[in-house]
Amino acid sequence: MKQKTKMIHGGIVGDPHTGAVSTPIYQVSTYKQDGVGNHKGFEYSRTGNPTRHALEELIKDLEGGHAGFAFGSGMAAITGVMMLFNSGDHVILTDDVYGGTYRVMTKVLNRMGIDSTFVDTSDLSTIEAAVKENTKALFIETPTNPLLKITDVEAAAALAKKHGLLTIVDNTFSTPYWQTPLSMGADIVLHSATKYIGGHSDVVGGLVVVRSEKLAEELHFVQNSTGGVLGPQDSWLLMRGIKTLALRMEAHEKNTAAIVDFLVEHPAVEKVFYPGLESHPNHEIAKKQSGGFGGMVSFDVGSEEKAEEVLSKVKYFTLAESLGAVESLISVPAKMTHASIPAERRRELGITDGLVRISVGIEDAEDLVEDLKHALN
Repeated sequence: MKQKTKMIHGGIVGDPHTGAVSTPIYQVSTYKQDGVGNHKGFEYSRTGNPTRHALEELIKDLEGGHAGFAFGSGMAAITGVMMLFNSGDHVILTDDVYGGTYRVMTKVLNRMGIDSTFVDTSDLSTIEAAVKENTKALFIETPTNPLLKITDVEAAAALAKKHGLLTIVDNTFSTPYWQTPLSMGADIVLHSATKYIGGHSDVVGGLVVVRSEKLAEELHFVQNSTGGVLGPQDSWLLMRGIKTLALRMEAHEKNTAAIVDFLVEHPAVEKVFYPGLESHPNHEIAKKQSGGFGGMVSFDVGSEEKAEEVLSKVKYFTLAESLGAVESLISVPAKMTHASIPAERRRELGITDGLVRISVGIEDAEDLVEDLKHALN
């Protein structure tokens, strides 16, 4: 079954009790038992809920893993995965990582004794140099947020395996329609499902898929113990979003290609960051491991003042946090999504005050190009 079909027919389809085509929203906290410990597969909705289970089965099928898990947010998903490790353990992460990931590693999980090092994972030698005796995992974000760096998942996972490390991949930007990291050797794949998977700016959630029964047992224990689960209403919304994910990702990319062609030629734009460009340093790797280049673009206009002027002039790009929705969104990462990263660290990474990030929606491409042209002129 191909991915586009699997998004409609994967997981648990409909309701066998009523014949409903759409999985019902089981808005329930507890379940009747026929005897002590004799239940029908569900006993308490923190442990398991039929609607959430249907979503978890669907994302498991799409990513090609052993088990799926739905969390209350993308950050809850990342935190749940990191709680697989112990005090004194060390994790290597992509340097140009989402600001929330950087914050939870350096401001919260470090208090529990989980150490982290951020390196350019697109360079395998920097990964190897960062491995310590207590290193337990490699966390990759590819493409990265907001500089769209690309890491060779297959090569990085092979390197991690050589050192006995788990490979974790944040697949938010690509989604399982364009990229399936487990097929390239990763052990865990996760998503901020708030973004493309939901796709309509109306739900917050996080998804994780693991490749083995052992990891499934360990992560279920963490999730059930800490309780960061996704509710049934939001689970249903994500399943509804997945049904059109393939069509939306194709539309996002088609519009993005037109916008990138415009941006690279505009004199007010100093640099464009997009893995679909042949000038991108890892364009060939992106082409090899992904079915598409996605709908995220960043470009530098040279200064904070110019960036703010662009943001004030656009009409169809909504100034807002988040990404991956049907409507086009625009932001300045240094002041918004990545404000939690210290300014000195942002400068080291190349996240300048003049960097603008756009999440290209599914509006008419000509309108979007015209909107940016007006703002940049």
